[in-house]
Amino acid sequence: SWAVADAISRVLENSEELHSWRRRLLSACMKELIVMYNSCKNESKQEVERSVLLRLEELLRFVEEVDPDDWYSLVKAGLKYRYRDEAFLKLLNVAIQLLYKKESSLSQ
Repeated sequence: SWAVADAISRVLENSEELHSWRRRLLSACMKELIVMYNSCKNESKQEVERSVLLRLEELLRFVEEVDPDDWYSLVKAGLKYRYRDEAFLKLLNVAIQLLYKKESSLSQ
């Protein structure tokens, strides 16, 4: 459940700490998915994974930057164990567009 995270986000709304909170939450979501992918090589906990994937996508739209080590580990584990999972591939596509849009606009 995301009740605690949502409550903290509401308390921090309109504060300088909200961005930092979202970055920490984003990192935690990525690390949770990495652990799930590496420990549950089959897709036995799809509901939990879907919930985390949706939250991760939402956070990426706000933060638009990730820790390179977390990103590498998530992509590696996801492609290794969830390369056929539509929800993971959708998140990967959205994340690539959000994270690399600045680089592509600089190269044009």
